[in-house]
Amino acid sequence: MNAEERPPDGEEQPKPRRWRKWPPGIVFEGWIDRQIREAIERGEFDNLPGAGKPIPNLDDNDENWWIKSKLEREGIKAPLPNALALRREVEEIQRALADVRSETEAREIIDDLNARVRELYLHRDRGPLIVVRTVAVEPTIQEWRRRSGG
Repeated sequence: MNAEERPPDGEEQPKPRRWRKWPPGIVFEGWIDRQIREAIERGEFDNLPGAGKPIPNLDDNDENWWIKSKLEREGIKAPLPNALALRREVEEIQRALADVRSETEAREIIDDLNARVRELYLHRDRGPLIVVRTVAVEPTIQEWRRRSGG
């Protein structure tokens, strides 16, 4: 718009066309809306699993409910902070040693776990202190021998 086409000062400038409202009776349907409408018409949303049922865990006030649900469905253990993961390893040391055939290998596994526990205390994460005890080597080896028959 050049200077001759501009309205005099004080008069309202016409709004650009994109800001005008749609004329009455005209419905705007975007590409996505159209895709959904056509899929509904084809029946692609009919008989979906869970149709008509409430979404599980929606009222739990837990924003991670869907992640926990996915982990449960897939049979995956939730990731733990380092201290809790090491504590779990300490508690399950005999299970970890169940398939080990030599005492040397069993001792290496225990020594590695104890080294990681010590490293945890040297480079502790923020948050509450979680006590993780090292594995007593000789009693654990004796238990391993008893279980493995060695």
